[in-house]
Amino acid sequence: MSRFFAAMLVAAFGMPMMVSAAIDETIRLKESVEINAPADKVWATVGNYGDMSWHPAIGKTEVTSGKADEVGAMRTLTFKDGGGVKEVLTGYEAERKLMKYEITEGTLPVREYGANIRVESAGEGKSVVTWRAMFKRKDPASPGAPGQNDATAKTAVEGVLKSGLENLKKISE
Repeated sequence: MSRFFAAMLVAAFGMPMMVSAAIDETIRLKESVEINAPADKVWATVGNYGDMSWHPAIGKTEVTSGKADEVGAMRTLTFKDGGGVKEVLTGYEAERKLMKYEITEGTLPVREYGANIRVESAGEGKSVVTWRAMFKRKDPASPGAPGQNDATAKTAVEGVLKSGLENLKKISE
């Protein structure tokens, strides 16, 4: 009988926690592109934290604190169509061609945004660029206010990743 009551307590107290955890889940996205250019050439473009002009949505990149290739550097990205984001460099490994960053504030419909971009060799004269992002929607309430819900956040970030990689391929080949 005591096992029954223990199971009931777990169900009664564990269930609400599981439900609330599912309300505000982390969204994970990954986009990749193969580029007909050597990894070193592509990294020279994408690995420069102080210059994101390769992305078609970015009008201006400004390093506001630190050095562009050192962890802790901060930058402000201004979007061509208005708005922007402030970011901090959280990881930079030139030898691995890997850069990690977080958005600290901005106009995208996201929060707790962390991402990394990596360039890898894909054989002679080719490379693969992989951009991964993890984030939550801007509005933590369930289901999220219009324009700040999961669907809006996912669509916005997918657009950033895809358009960036497409343009990187275009200007690198």
